[in-house]
Amino acid sequence: MFDHVKVTRALISVSDKSGLDELGRALADRGVEILSTGGSADALRAAGVAVRDVSDVTNFPEMMDGRVKTLHPNIHGGLLARRDEPRHLSAMEAMGIEPIDLLVVNLYPFEATIARGAGEEEAIENIDIGGPAMIRAGAKNHAFTTVIVDPEDYAPLLAELDAHKGATTLPFRQRQAAIAYGRTAAYDAAVATWMARYEETPRRVAAAGTLAQPMRYGENPHQKAAFYIDGSGRAGVATAEQHQGKALSYNNIADTDAAMELVAEFDDPAVAIIKHANPCGVATGDSLAEAHGRAFDCDRTSAFGGIVAVNRPLDAATAEAIAAIFTEVVIAPGVDAAAREVFAAKKNLRLLTTGSLPDPKRDRRMMRQVAGGWLAQDHDTGRIGAADLKVVTKLAPTEDQIRDLLFAWRVAKHVKSNAIVYAKDGATVGIGAGQMSRLDSSRIAARKAQDMAEALELTESTAQGSVVASDAFFPFADGLLAAAEAGARAVIQPGGSMRDEEVIAAADAAGLAMVFTGMRHFRH
Repeated sequence: MFDHVKVTRALISVSDKSGLDELGRALADRGVEILSTGGSADALRAAGVAVRDVSDVTNFPEMMDGRVKTLHPNIHGGLLARRDEPRHLSAMEAMGIEPIDLLVVNLYPFEATIARGAGEEEAIENIDIGGPAMIRAGAKNHAFTTVIVDPEDYAPLLAELDAHKGATTLPFRQRQAAIAYGRTAAYDAAVATWMARYEETPRRVAAAGTLAQPMRYGENPHQKAAFYIDGSGRAGVATAEQHQGKALSYNNIADTDAAMELVAEFDDPAVAIIKHANPCGVATGDSLAEAHGRAFDCDRTSAFGGIVAVNRPLDAATAEAIAAIFTEVVIAPGVDAAAREVFAAKKNLRLLTTGSLPDPKRDRRMMRQVAGGWLAQDHDTGRIGAADLKVVTKLAPTEDQIRDLLFAWRVAKHVKSNAIVYAKDGATVGIGAGQMSRLDSSRIAARKAQDMAEALELTESTAQGSVVASDAFFPFADGLLAAAEAGARAVIQPGGSMRDEEVIAAADAAGLAMVFTGMRHFRH
């Protein structure tokens, strides 16, 4: 394996032309012969760079709308030949194959094509074949061939050549080979994921991402971490623009994602305040400022140091209300100039804008790693409306209660199970999350409501007259009765317990209205 390999011949075939003219001129100035194809050759010539067409090397014209141009032994032999193997050298000499020392290739923009919702024919035409084949060939032979797949590596390449008299070193080629195989793996994963819609349960699954941000640490300081984006283009924390504040932490990103996904569930102006991936207050209102105040009044203690998400562009009034409380991150579809000015005084607050909201109805595959494997499932896009509710008690809910029941149900979908959500007038008043017992979640949520009543100097719990949502059925009547004791007057739950009749009887005895959804929202 050679350490230094002098670059005398390069093959350049790129979809992304950024920086191409500078690279071409720099290589030509260093005496490198350049082979190229199609649009890349045209762009290089327009920049005044001498180029030899690949078709002159293959003695075969490009054909089939460019689908066939580099898939030829004269190209792959030049990329794959070992320079220390006499049989390889003899074959090259016998067949007139010239070595290729440098390969510069980036691929058709398949990920960007599907992210913008292109049709099937366009997506298929953006599946690159020759590019990945060349990259794999050159990367496999990194003992002798340098492979560059990202324009961001053009400058390091030229610095490497200058530092080593026109040659590249083995460590440089090894690093670039690793980057190259990561690129083809991510590309194939994107294609495979898109193609997987033809299989109900794909035989094999692949996941990939592009590094967006190295992190100081993960959930805890002793854990290494990094943030990757999947290229799907889904609006949210991965595609957001950060306007101010220090870099997001691992936990910030997880919480901000949870907040934005929750607030996107609502059509009316809505605010969600998140702490440790669970909501501590959610509300709708006639304005964002009103919604924020009502969300904050659910649990003011937990809101301290939380994440705030809104589903409308931020205005100054809402910004002032948020800025009055210590807040880690604010994420919104947009922000006006006056609101920007308000937040500018809070240097440690991170402000993100997404341009749009994630679509809660758009299906996507979710994966979770376990020891030795992965769990894969569809995103929880389940939704219900008033027509889907089944009244199971003697007392039916009022129209106002139905609105609150559906509101609480949407919030419960985003609360860690076992989830209990008390709500009134389009705002949460108590949330119990992540307990091993549904009774405990019910009691915690009730206690939160009582604590806020005392903080607000009210004469009764904020849960009085509320409705309550349970993400899964009540296995016993105790959790439901705890909600009744807290002041809830209507209940929404999936139903389906062996003790449904017992729970329904308890609801009737307590004077509760209860509806079944036939759908649960476990969130682990």
